[in-house]
Amino acid sequence: MLLRLLRTYLAPYKAPIGAVIVLQLIGTIASLYLPSLNADVIDDGVAKGDIGTIWGLGGVMLAVTAVQIVCSIAAVYFGAKVAMAFGRDVRQGLFDKVGTFADREVQHFTPASLITRNTNDVTQVQTLVVMTFTLLVMAPIMCIGGIIMALRQDAGLSWLLLVAVPLLLICIGAIVIKMVPGFRVMQKKLDNINRVMREQITGIRVVRAFVREPQETKRFGVANDELARVSLRVGRLMALMFPVVMLILNASSVAVLWFGGHRVNTDTIQVGSLMAFLNYLIQILMSVMMATFMSVMIPRAAVSAERIKEVLDTESSVQAPESAVPAPAAVGIVEFADVEFSYPGADEPVLTNISFSARPGQTTAVIGSTGSGKTTLISLIPRLFDVTGGRVLLDGLDVRSYDPDDLWARIGLIPQKAFLFSGTVASNLRYGNPDATDEELWDALRVAQSEDFVRAMAQGLESPISQGGTNVSGGQRQRLAIARALVKKPPVYLFDDSFSALDVATDARLRAALRPRTRDASVIVVAQRVSTIRDADSIVVLDNGRIVGIGRHHDLLDSCPTYAEIVESQMSVEEAA
Repeated sequence: MLLRLLRTYLAPYKAPIGAVIVLQLIGTIASLYLPSLNADVIDDGVAKGDIGTIWGLGGVMLAVTAVQIVCSIAAVYFGAKVAMAFGRDVRQGLFDKVGTFADREVQHFTPASLITRNTNDVTQVQTLVVMTFTLLVMAPIMCIGGIIMALRQDAGLSWLLLVAVPLLLICIGAIVIKMVPGFRVMQKKLDNINRVMREQITGIRVVRAFVREPQETKRFGVANDELARVSLRVGRLMALMFPVVMLILNASSVAVLWFGGHRVNTDTIQVGSLMAFLNYLIQILMSVMMATFMSVMIPRAAVSAERIKEVLDTESSVQAPESAVPAPAAVGIVEFADVEFSYPGADEPVLTNISFSARPGQTTAVIGSTGSGKTTLISLIPRLFDVTGGRVLLDGLDVRSYDPDDLWARIGLIPQKAFLFSGTVASNLRYGNPDATDEELWDALRVAQSEDFVRAMAQGLESPISQGGTNVSGGQRQRLAIARALVKKPPVYLFDDSFSALDVATDARLRAALRPRTRDASVIVVAQRVSTIRDADSIVVLDNGRIVGIGRHHDLLDSCPTYAEIVESQMSVEEAA
């Protein structure tokens, strides 16, 4: 998964990656050349008292060092640019993919996990890319080059390499193998802590209303402790790694000096060559240590890449047609033809044998008890879900045959839970029609009974709206959502219990103002209050996912016991009010 992700998103950056590799190659060769020059200075200059040789070789060493520094800085610069671009592209790819998901896929992954994957998981892989260009490219070059140069200095000490390098690899490999499962658990615990925190922030009013702060604090503490325990377990293994590396590194240095000292006494090797061999051994072990450091990051990045690819490889359950049929003229005729819908894994369908039509110039209402399938039914029109049986048609064409953009352009949806985006009143109203004029915005606000409170705001249309619209009341948020749909002027309006936050008087005024604005459009209203839909041209009564009555208010009172029961249960409340 990690290699596939890197291959996909690093492909456009072959040129800067090639530059990084070349620069790292030059810099590493320069660093490998320095101990050899140092040996020449000691053996040919210092040993013979040749000041000219010392100055000459010293100048060369400074020049080589300068080349190494310049190449290292340039390599890090280009490597960082590629890594940042990689992270940007992966985040954009994840965002675009999630934007195509239906509600089914979002609930499968959960919003908290999707946020974690687009932030923490991408950061883990991005950090690996940075460290790859900084360390991993250099490590094998330095290791192989160091071995060659060490053998050139003295082949007699080469057996130390055959002991130190495999020993280091075995010790570090054993630690890394134990760390991999821990990283996978860490990411899941991070998902969990994000989920708990997101729930508590979103539901803060409910938490306070029910005085559940101690319990929620405890719940967060449990999730936090679980993450801390896993992190500590992995951290202990990581902390063990570097002492092991330093122990082997220092023991190898002592061994070189011990056995090399005897060879110096027997004139088998010069002091400068011994020091060069020691430097090469340190470089070899350091390269192994750098590779080890990368090996710590690779497992965690691999887990993160697996989670990222899981999202990228998931196809939405609501797919655009392979060849979209040319869209018919926008009229606004909605038809349900023997529709059935079941949620994945459900024992029984939520909707069964649903057949009715909504026509332009008419208001079609859907009413029923809680859980009867009203919201599910209205969600089938814009393809928030796809039917599992039958067909939903818009202007005579199955909604599954439309290009999604063409379908959504014909629909103005006011959801059950009104949601506003951070920005201004104007930016929210122009969400469906970016070219709408201020006059059109004020007209929509007037119809939605929102003009008074928007004019009362300090900046009018430019007044700020916080994320989710939390700086306005529930009723104001509901009316702004209705105004947003009116600005779009679609041929089909879907009101999903969109009047529930309004008082009866405001509800009546709004519906009266809506009639002339929607006279040429189909209006489908899902409602709980009878007063909201009693004047509808057609009322569809649902019970347990089935239609038990269709007709006007007065007709249903006599012909549909379910509707009569709903009316009877509400009229007493309304009369009392």
